[in-house]
Amino acid sequence: MKRKTAVITGATSGIGREFAYAYAAMGYRLVLTGRRIKRLEATSQELKVPCRIWPADLSDEKQCHDFMEKLEKTRVDVFINNAGFGVCGRFTDTELSKETSLIDLNVRAMHILFKRMLQKMERQGSGTILNVGSAAGLLPAGPHMAAYYASKAYVVSLTQAVARELKEEKSAVYVAVLCPGPVNTEFNARANVKFTMKGISPQYCVREALRGMRKHKTVIIPSPLVRAGTLGQKLLPTSVLIPMISAQQKRKVYRRGKNSAKNSLKSPKAGLA
Repeated sequence: MKRKTAVITGATSGIGREFAYAYAAMGYRLVLTGRRIKRLEATSQELKVPCRIWPADLSDEKQCHDFMEKLEKTRVDVFINNAGFGVCGRFTDTELSKETSLIDLNVRAMHILFKRMLQKMERQGSGTILNVGSAAGLLPAGPHMAAYYASKAYVVSLTQAVARELKEEKSAVYVAVLCPGPVNTEFNARANVKFTMKGISPQYCVREALRGMRKHKTVIIPSPLVRAGTLGQKLLPTSVLIPMISAQQKRKVYRRGKNSAKNSLKSPKAGLA
């Protein structure tokens, strides 16, 4: 029987790498992309399935299109749209260049790859797309991680809208969004945050994601605690909820002096998967 193919972006660490292990265990052949070629090579060598690696910086729009062109003749059964990063700090202190890179990757690249992959899967007659969002995208706003929360709200909104369109059309293509809360990955250090609640492991996150995908859920929240919190926040008015989120986010920032957030976010590429 011919192997199915899974394509995973942001596959150099964390959730993306765990998806690679999970799909390899299911016998899929893999296509992995990310910026750090040595990480991709190391992961591919650990997998006992055919694996292609295509290094790319998906915050560059041209590289997004180039990546999709490389996939033109490949049937893709599963696409994990995972690449992204975060910025933590007061909006006026965080670097503009880092936030525009965040928008380029978390929003622009996600959108381009989602749209083009969906068009490809509709032509081939079936497929699955999982956009990796965040529980942050289910909340009205995130002071002290303002751009990140906004970017993930875009992912959630777009995915839910497209999922409804496909359902109305009785399409054989399934799309979903994964909305984890804290996950113990490199994201924490790169976004310069320290979670105030215990994070889940990337392995657990991926197991729950796959469980939700088997059930064809549109919004998948892997943590029971975050699911409960998400339901509870719907009972609170925005005027109460946003100050609560702000207070929690303030506790995440590593305080190294007055300009800690500004000084710790100097590399616009830090935090990309």
